[in-house]
Amino acid sequence: MQQNLISLKNEIIEVGKRIYARGYVASNDGNISARIDKDRVLITPTGVSKGFMKIEDLVIVDFNGKVLSGNKKPSSEVFMHLQVYKDRPDVNGVCHAHPPYATGYAVAGIPLDKCVLPEVIITLGSIPLIEYGTPGTEEFYKPVVKLLKDFDAFLLANHGALTVGKDVLNAYHKMETVEHFAHIAFVAQQLGYVKTLNSEQVKKLIDIRERLGIKTKIECVSCETDSSCSNNQDSNNQNNSDEELIRKITAEVIKQLSK
Repeated sequence: MQQNLISLKNEIIEVGKRIYARGYVASNDGNISARIDKDRVLITPTGVSKGFMKIEDLVIVDFNGKVLSGNKKPSSEVFMHLQVYKDRPDVNGVCHAHPPYATGYAVAGIPLDKCVLPEVIITLGSIPLIEYGTPGTEEFYKPVVKLLKDFDAFLLANHGALTVGKDVLNAYHKMETVEHFAHIAFVAQQLGYVKTLNSEQVKKLIDIRERLGIKTKIECVSCETDSSCSNNQDSNNQNNSDEELIRKITAEVIKQLSK
């Protein structure tokens, strides 16, 4: 058990360094935790940068939030982590951060719900947007609880992102996936068109998920159910027509000037 605890502490320290290095958190933002056993949880402290944490900074709490070990106060979001572990016995790691692109979508009130990337559909299914709640209070994590049994990743309105996993590293890797997806979706939108997968393509990915034993829900939107797809295509076609018209006008002006 002692060796297991040491490993968990090292994993949390490593994940803290990674989310800080990748710019997923600034200053003292974010929090990470791991389930030790049925009675205890290891969690990051409040007021400490996740990129500069030391093993002795970590705190052990019981499932009522009482500090059992550690010289610092646990994260202000400790009760969100505890609620996740209570409601999801399969979860042993939780990661909360503010990755810029994913948080941008959360601030804009836009869920990452398009059927776009196969790896996202297979690993996460969908990434719902959770309504805003004051951080550090019950109203912050209660909306998460409603969807917790069906999803492993969430956008938290006007706040950030939350991921859960079978262990700390798994939860962190899901955070990477969320931010990577958000970045790609943002670039595609800037290019003017997001092409989603159709229902047949999504079904094949669902079959893969089932073979892998992944049970989270898929509620992503495909072109067949998203009217904005045709709008995007129409807009794309219109842009092409405009560009062609501009080329013709430019050519004609140059022709006239050269006479």
